[in-house]
Amino acid sequence: MDKVFLLLVLLLTGTGLFMVASAGEVWGQFNYGNSFYFVERQALFAGVGLIAMSFFAKLPYLFWKQYASVGLAAAFLLLIAVLIPGIGMVRNGSQSWIGVGALSFQPSEWMKMALVFYLAAILSERKKVIHLFWKGLFTPLVTIGAAFGFIMLQPDLGTAAVMGGTAFLLLFSAGAPIRFFATIGALAISGLVLLIASAPYRIKRITAYLDPWSDPLGSGFQIIQSLYAVGPGGLFGHGYGESRQKYYYLPEPQTDFIFAIWTEETGFLGALWVIILFFLLIWRGIYIAMRLDDPFGTLLVFGLTGMLSLQSFINLGVVTGLIPVTGVTLPFLSYGGSSLTMTLLLAGIVLSTSRHMR
Repeated sequence: MDKVFLLLVLLLTGTGLFMVASAGEVWGQFNYGNSFYFVERQALFAGVGLIAMSFFAKLPYLFWKQYASVGLAAAFLLLIAVLIPGIGMVRNGSQSWIGVGALSFQPSEWMKMALVFYLAAILSERKKVIHLFWKGLFTPLVTIGAAFGFIMLQPDLGTAAVMGGTAFLLLFSAGAPIRFFATIGALAISGLVLLIASAPYRIKRITAYLDPWSDPLGSGFQIIQSLYAVGPGGLFGHGYGESRQKYYYLPEPQTDFIFAIWTEETGFLGALWVIILFFLLIWRGIYIAMRLDDPFGTLLVFGLTGMLSLQSFINLGVVTGLIPVTGVTLPFLSYGGSSLTMTLLLAGIVLSTSRHMR
C-alpha cells in the first residue's frame, strides 16, 4: 500500500489526539470530573478506527462496487429510521443520531460514504453516455437529491453541503458536460437561498458572518470567540495547554472549533503544520487516483479525497471567519467517535486501492 498516504493519516490522527487532550481538558473536568475524559475516548475511537482501516486496507476495493447498491439502500433506511421519534436522538437541535450514549452514530456519515460508492460504481459504467441527461445523469441526480433531502429533514445543512459538493466533484471527474454544471449550479444556489430563508437561525448565521458584532452574545458569539483564539496566537502561540478560550468562552472547543484552540496554543506554525498535512493528504489521494487504470477505483478515490478536502476546507473556513458557521467537524482532529472511525475507514479504502497503482 501507499506508505506516504498511510504516514499522513497517522500523523493527522496523532495530532488530533494532542489537540483533543488540550481542547477538551476544561470541559471534561467540569462536566465529568475527569480532564482526560475526551482524549481517553478519542484514543479508544482511534484504536477502533485504525483496526478498521487495517481491515479495509486488505479488503479488495471492488467489494464496494459489488455491494454499492446494498450499502446505499441501507443508508437510506438509516436516514429514515433516525427521523422516527424514539429511535433518533436530538443533539444541538438536530435529530441525527441513533444509538445509546457513546455507542451512538450518525447515519448521515454512512450516507456520505455510501453515496460515493454508488456514484463511483454507476458513473464508471456510464462513461460513454455521461453527456446524455436521461441515460447518464438522471439516476445519479435523483439519488443525490433524495439523500440531500433526507439529511435536511434532520436538519443538517453542513453534512448535506459536504455530501452534495462531493457528489458534484464526482460528476465532474466522470466527465459530465460543463453546461450541466451551469444549470445545476444556478438551481443549487436558488435552493440554498430558499433553505436559508426558511429557517430564522440560518439567517442569523448569515448576518453573524457579515457582522458578528451585531449580536455578540447570540448568533455572533461563536465566531467572535473563535477569532479571539486564532488572532492572539501569533507565531508560536501561548504554549501547548495554555489556551484561554477553552475556559468556557468557546462552546465545546474539542469539536467543531478545535482548530481555533490549537492555533491559540501553537500559533501560526502549529496551524501551518495542520494545513500542510491536509494539503499533502489531498495531493496524495489525487496522485493515487490518477495512477489507477480502473475507472471505478479512480472515481472512488477522487470521491473520498474530495469529501475529506471539502469537509476540511469548510471547517477551517468557519473557524477563521471566512464562511458562515456550519456544524462540520475537522476530519481526524475533532472529537467524535463516529466521525473519526468513519474517516479512518475511508483511509483504509484508499490504501486498498493504492495497492493497484501502476
